[in-house]
Amino acid sequence: MSEDAVRTVTGRVGRRRLTTRGELEHVAFELFGTYGFDGTTVDDIATAAGISRRTFFRYFPSKNDVVWGDFDGMLERMRRRLAAAPAGRPLMDEVREALLDFNRVPPEELPWHRRRMALILRTPALQAHSTLRYADWRAVLAEFVGERIGQPADTLAPQAIAHATLGIAVAAYEQWLLDEQADLPALLDAAMRQLASSFG
Repeated sequence: MSEDAVRTVTGRVGRRRLTTRGELEHVAFELFGTYGFDGTTVDDIATAAGISRRTFFRYFPSKNDVVWGDFDGMLERMRRRLAAAPAGRPLMDEVREALLDFNRVPPEELPWHRRRMALILRTPALQAHSTLRYADWRAVLAEFVGERIGQPADTLAPQAIAHATLGIAVAAYEQWLLDEQADLPALLDAAMRQLASSFG
């Protein structure tokens, strides 16, 4: 992709260099939206952001990781939240609240988050990478559930709840992407309450 093409999309070549992960994500999403995920390279993103290829890799290990943002940081925050959960609270209430907290997005970031989730759910080239991310997410939840019910995290009940909760999240996001007026937290909350009722 030429510098002129990058400038047409982002207006950034020759401008102030970017200084945050969020800004770099936004530039990448603009390019992905115009040229597609496969049609955009790391060099294209770096050029548009006014940074070097080496600097790009200080922010993200790969182009795939740009789409997931600070997933590792968010996952660690969820792990800490679950570890601090009161022992007497119903298990599925804690799982629901953890899911809602993990997917809480500031209003100004919602348009970018919509782009993120469309890429994650609809880009074939990202599916293998997404599988690894989903496994990491499920592992954190299964560990919490296993500790709560006194079973190893890799046994049936913790794994079933972790898989079901991830399925709820994906289904809610698919509905959210279909309707720009839909409320993401409301979708997640309603679906999780239905799941919780099936677990008693």
